[in-house]
Amino acid sequence: MAAPLLLILLLRTLIHLAQSHRATSSTIQLPVSTLPHSSSVTDFGATGDGLHYDTAAIQSAIDACPTNPNNNQCHVTFPPGTYLTGTIFMKSGVVLDIREGATLLGGKRLEDYPQEEWRWYVVVAENASDVAITGGGVVDGNGLSFVERFDERKNVMVSWNTTGACLGDECRPRLVGFIACRNVVVSNITFTEPAYWCLHIVRCENTYIHDVSIYGNFNTPNNDGIDIEDSNNTVITRCHIDTGDDAICPKTYTGPLYNLTATYCWIRTKSSAIKLGSASSFDFKNLLFDNIKIVQSHRGLGLQIRDGGNVSDVTFSNINISTRYYDPSWWGRAEPIYVTTCPRDSSAKEGSISNLAFINITAISENGVFLSGSKHGLLSNLRFINVNLTYRRWTNYSGGLVDYRPGCQGLVNHSIAGIIMEHIEGLEVENVNMRWSDEKSGRWNNPLDFRPSTVNNISLFNFHSNLYRQ
Repeated sequence: MAAPLLLILLLRTLIHLAQSHRATSSTIQLPVSTLPHSSSVTDFGATGDGLHYDTAAIQSAIDACPTNPNNNQCHVTFPPGTYLTGTIFMKSGVVLDIREGATLLGGKRLEDYPQEEWRWYVVVAENASDVAITGGGVVDGNGLSFVERFDERKNVMVSWNTTGACLGDECRPRLVGFIACRNVVVSNITFTEPAYWCLHIVRCENTYIHDVSIYGNFNTPNNDGIDIEDSNNTVITRCHIDTGDDAICPKTYTGPLYNLTATYCWIRTKSSAIKLGSASSFDFKNLLFDNIKIVQSHRGLGLQIRDGGNVSDVTFSNINISTRYYDPSWWGRAEPIYVTTCPRDSSAKEGSISNLAFINITAISENGVFLSGSKHGLLSNLRFINVNLTYRRWTNYSGGLVDYRPGCQGLVNHSIAGIIMEHIEGLEVENVNMRWSDEKSGRWNNPLDFRPSTVNNISLFNFHSNLYRQ
């Protein structure tokens, strides 16, 4: 999917150039080839010693990039070293080339970041086009400096709300953000130890993320891997994400989200590997998740629709999942697949989910699949095709709870089933194998749990349920 996207953009550019030349001259003139402008941050005084702030030098190197009508890129390079910095602002045409052996290290002081909380990033681009981060180096959010108390269950984090600069308990800087940008590329780079969200794509068009490694502290909350917000035409491929909170998380706050493809990724998290929502005020449409491996996560594939937006035409295919219980302070109960619609609170609307497909899925999990619509937010036209589910327990956390969080009913006592279904109109199950662990505790009660009063039009073809023996 990535190569066609870039090819389309290139073809559009060539067609535009050809039309422009035709309109002004009878003779076709080839554009003059020029090399990208390049400069090193050390040429502007950056020390790279990890002790002194290099913010001003880095920003000067970016600001010195020419505004070129021919759209030539300007490469700002970081030689090996550690560059301590507050927020740096990218602009159109800039490529941050963070070389192997170089680390861009975020500051840990409030004064290192802008006055406006929404601009708290180590690196941010606003209303820019043709921007990129690459080079083989590292962007480090200095996240461990924001841990107030280390806890194997869940770290207690610093919040700058005590300063009056913000509200709530999640007042910490994100790592990298692109806000209202076009033609964004993030490639061949490592993001590590974000204090809050790691890579944040907001209201962007045409974003290509590939060969990116993300490492967040496994016990730190809210250190999401990639958050895609109100953005269209996004491709994520060949990424490695190992973090505490949600790994790939599409959201809608101010507008819809269309055309997202994520492929060939490896994920481990204490929360959801892939989660739509829970911010879901607008629609999600045309999403594909393919060839993904999810390892030892608290939840595999999740949809949490809480704010009235609708979801349609989403496919999960060729995915290998293993899920396990972690501390209940984290959302999730080891479900390999979790699909829910319910209002966040009494003032929220109920969104719906339709045309949702799970194809060629293999899962080993400590809990079953949970499919729960709501009275005015039905799940419709769901398909499970070529799905292998193996259920067995290997941790000591208690089961027998259904997790509706955030909002809704919270944690509810419920027997453990292979698939729990609520408020569904249309479910096709074809070539599904469900295996149960050979244990005498009676925790596994039944393969399918539903009430005909809320679940209609179920089709089962070649469905098998049997005992699993090691």
